Amino acid sequence: MGSYVIDVTAHSAAAPQEIFALLADGTSWPIWGAWTAFTLETPGEDAPEGPGAVRVFTSRAWGRTTVSRERVVEVVPDRRIGYRLLSGLPLRNYRATVDLEPVDGGTTIRWRATFDGAPPGLARFYRRVLSGFIADAARRVAGYAQLHTATR
Repeated sequence: MGSYVIDVTAHSAAAPQEIFALLADGTSWPIWGAWTAFTLETPGEDAPEGPGAVRVFTSRAWGRTTVSRERVVEVVPDRRIGYRLLSGLPLRNYRATVDLEPVDGGTTIRWRATFDGAPPGLARFYRRVLSGFIADAARRVAGYAQLHTATR
């Protein structure tokens, strides 16, 4: 068994607050990402998509629709969003954080996820598939934020 880690980075010319605004607004994810739908199932404690919020994302790949429910567990405005998977994928203890680091000329996005296991024989498969999915998401939000900032 053991722990599995996915750790990807992307760079955007957009400022951290531009990227954070997109990450903190689930309705934007189907616009810039590979998701087809978003629903806010449960509002957060202090803000609709703040800590405690349950966000539901739908995606479609390889002819399958996946609906994942995630609880927002950490928000540091303009710097970090953390969430835990509640359902949708057969992964144990899945947790992810998206960190935004201001750098000269923009932002480094670090999207890191960990999980403890999956059904027998599938943990490496899920790590490989999710690595590609998360890398794509990081690139997409970076590009969308950069384009959105440039058109203002």
